[in-house]
Amino acid sequence: MTATSPETSPTDRRVSARIGAISESATLAVDAKAKALKAAGRPVIGFGAGEPDFPTPDYIVEAAAKACHDPKYHRYSPAGGLPELKQAIAAKTLRDSGYEVDASQVLVTNGGKQAIYQAFAAILDPGDEVIVPTPYWTTYPESIRLSGGVPVEVVADETTGYRVTVEQLEAARTPNTKVLLFVSPSNPTGAVYSREQVEEIGRWAAEKGLWVLTDEIYEHLVYGEATFSSLPVVVPQLRDKCIVVNGVAKTYAMTGWRVGWLIGPKDVVKAATNLQSHATSNVSNIAQVAALAAVSGDLDAVAKMREAFDRRRRTMVRMLNEIDGVLCPEPEGAFYAYPSVKGLLGKEIRGRRPQTSVELAALILEEVEVAVVPGEAFGTPGYLRLSYALGDEDLVEGISRVQKLLAEARA
Repeated sequence: MTATSPETSPTDRRVSARIGAISESATLAVDAKAKALKAAGRPVIGFGAGEPDFPTPDYIVEAAAKACHDPKYHRYSPAGGLPELKQAIAAKTLRDSGYEVDASQVLVTNGGKQAIYQAFAAILDPGDEVIVPTPYWTTYPESIRLSGGVPVEVVADETTGYRVTVEQLEAARTPNTKVLLFVSPSNPTGAVYSREQVEEIGRWAAEKGLWVLTDEIYEHLVYGEATFSSLPVVVPQLRDKCIVVNGVAKTYAMTGWRVGWLIGPKDVVKAATNLQSHATSNVSNIAQVAALAAVSGDLDAVAKMREAFDRRRRTMVRMLNEIDGVLCPEPEGAFYAYPSVKGLLGKEIRGRRPQTSVELAALILEEVEVAVVPGEAFGTPGYLRLSYALGDEDLVEGISRVQKLLAEARA
């Protein structure tokens, strides 16, 4: 094949190489398949999507409904966000994490995903490397690649509670390393770093002159003795090279409202705002008013949801660890369990021998109609991710089906 052959002609390529290389979100794909089967009348139970099963609190919905009737919200608003929302986000950030920022350091985005992409796009040049603790959420490496960067995976497993060490990070650092991605609590593992670990990692990043993008979307969902620590608060010398991503989706059961934000140095926020002005303009004004009510209100509804998640967390971990060949560390945050299923791979289950967690997840869906996400989606084959953000009865029924199926595993 030559450079001028029809197969490689730019005019003949229907999808660009850059976009064609993007994989579909594995978590959304699993959720869509589960919902399609349910719509067809199948009794599918889905553990795929990280989406609270609670309705958005009434006071938030009422604020949005009222805004629908206000003509001022029927027009364009500033691309970077409603001024009153940006101010409220700054106040909420000080209240919840002790991080004092100005409203000019805030950019309101269409969900956390847009915040992550625009943050990377604003600071990465082609070839810049980003250290990505792994298992990772599926969107992180795709956003890095779309921004011209190179994700560098640093793997932690169940033996360390899925937490990376400074020694691992330093081993992955090269002259091209520009950014450290830091996530605590973690999706997909539920790992939470202690304040001491956060400080150690933050000091290392500051000493090496690295940028840090820290995703704090699960800040309020921590359990037991675990506590959330905001990296730029613990290591204030990082402030000038730190971008914080957050949003209302998980804390307030607002996944469909699509409101997130990034907080960072003013020049980076201005650059990301310029990008957004061309990509989407402003976030829906109605959704922004809903987010304003959320971040300005108290955390009573959040506390009730967290109590339910905690109960479900303990039930899921107990039931998963009752399965021979499954090892599930207890997650300390978010609403996911990330069990190792390496002890089941290669064993015979109903006439099949799944060799990968992809094959095992497919078998579970086909045989007992339970949807889970394979570890390959998060960079670590041999694991499954299950969300416990679903009703107690469905959770017990779904794990019971999996228990009965996997009890049939034979060498």
